[in-house]
Amino acid sequence: MRRLVLAMQLMTCLPLPSVKADEEDFAAAIRWFPMTGIIVGACAAGGLLLGSKVDPWSGALLALLVWVAMTGALHLDGLADIADAVGAAHGDRSRLSLVLADPHVGSFGVTAVALQLITKLVLLRLCAEFVPAWGLIGVAMVARMGPLFWARWLPPLHEGLASRFRHGVRPVHLLGWSVVAILFAWWMPGLLIVAALIPSWAIWLRMRIGGISGDGHGAGIEIVESALLAALVLAR
Repeated sequence: MRRLVLAMQLMTCLPLPSVKADEEDFAAAIRWFPMTGIIVGACAAGGLLLGSKVDPWSGALLALLVWVAMTGALHLDGLADIADAVGAAHGDRSRLSLVLADPHVGSFGVTAVALQLITKLVLLRLCAEFVPAWGLIGVAMVARMGPLFWARWLPPLHEGLASRFRHGVRPVHLLGWSVVAILFAWWMPGLLIVAALIPSWAIWLRMRIGGISGDGHGAGIEIVESALLAALVLAR
């Protein structure tokens, strides 16, 4: 339970009690990231259902607002940083590292976040009409499986919280959450596209960034979420 609380504190803005934890607990918290997705997805699904009592656009907007509010725009911040780094570095790895370390958001980052929010809003509007609301639970959960794989597959860009996660994931955790994802996909086959999305993001990060960081995890979650929403709509 302590590690689940840590995962919730890392991945959401929910008011939770402080817990005593050591380095091993922080590393192991990543095992519970998909569970935080289940909670975030359930709340977003509730927003979709509630808002849809007015009309589909209201449902989509409320679901998006809940989604962003619960995560504190944490993953959007990672997307902005990655977009700025790739856009401004022009292939220069040293400059890329400097841009990633810069706390300011540039034009590339602003554009990426705006496009991501518009994309999610439109996809949620389509989901309100064609996809059961509980499908959002599967989307948020499956997208948060990504960090477990990326932490195992990719070298850390620098020492920090994200670099500790590598030691907190074991094959049994990957297998266990994969089974849960397959169960969701039994009713929502579009979720199976995650089998291509997670490795694709890992390959892109390795080629363009060189490894994984907190920003890479956050950006990957956002991109995978949008792709999964699109897959659910197309597979309806």
